[in-house]
Amino acid sequence: MSVFGVIQDVINENKFTFYIFFGFFIGFIALRQYLYGTRYTGAARLDNKTVIITGASSGIGKEVAKNLAKRGAKVILACRDLKKTNKVADEIKRQIRDAKIGVKHLDLASFKSVRKFAKDINQNEERLDILINNAGVFYCPGDLRTEDGFEMQFGVNHLGHFLLTNLLLDLLKKSAPSRVVTVSSNAHEKGRIHFDDINSEKKYEPRACYDQSKLANVLFSRELSKRLKGTGVTTYSLHPGVVRTNISKYLRQQHFFSGPIIDLFLVLPLFKDGEQGTSTVIYCAVDESLKKESGNYYRECSETMPGKQALDDGVAKKLWELSEKMVGLT
Repeated sequence: MSVFGVIQDVINENKFTFYIFFGFFIGFIALRQYLYGTRYTGAARLDNKTVIITGASSGIGKEVAKNLAKRGAKVILACRDLKKTNKVADEIKRQIRDAKIGVKHLDLASFKSVRKFAKDINQNEERLDILINNAGVFYCPGDLRTEDGFEMQFGVNHLGHFLLTNLLLDLLKKSAPSRVVTVSSNAHEKGRIHFDDINSEKKYEPRACYDQSKLANVLFSRELSKRLKGTGVTTYSLHPGVVRTNISKYLRQQHFFSGPIIDLFLVLPLFKDGEQGTSTVIYCAVDESLKKESGNYYRECSETMPGKQALDDGVAKKLWELSEKMVGLT
């Protein structure tokens, strides 16, 4: 009997098991294709443009930096770990001939560092065409606070970028048309802005704090667009997809034994890699069709409706005013 005959006999004897397995396999492939999403293929050039990307030492930020460098932009990698980021810059320069890559220190968990970085940029850069607020942290321990005493996820993901963007607004306006792209997450849909405990001092739930910070990203982008109306500076927030990045390092530390299992059976086969996760970021940063749009939310290279809480203009205004006080702008 041939090998195919043996296989056919096995299938006939175990039809139910075979159909279950086959259905699971097809479902797995379909889910993976869905999660991998859309690839952006636009060819817009960025010659003579300057871009700042936070959190560009790995993951999405690193791959976005490569892509925009290929388009001719001067790309400034704004990161906390200079040693790691300099290696990334060298890698990009080796891969892309004539790449214009700069590295500057920025710790979004420190308002002092944010102010120092912004002062450096304002004094030494003639223009800023695209600011990509990409850096983020996830599932931090409850006792982990920013230098200024704020809950780490809200402090880094929202307050640090809020202060940075505001300090660079004059340069963005001077360089108009320019863009502010903020990487949020579909996690914002479950988020609530807890004004009665925004610093999570009464109760700390890591995931709820992350969801709050991602909702704050979308609200910030929407409110910023209103305040910049008529200036030529446009704003965009987005969900990049489910991506394999270092953002979950604290979660892995807290689940040391289950982490490798999750990586093997969930993260590696299903999640986007850094390059696949860049599409919507790049779309919002460079696509010509969006030049007259502002304040909207995107996923898979398409505008989409954000969660209900993200559409509340009253909450957006209240959060803006509170954030100004928290970062010392008022």
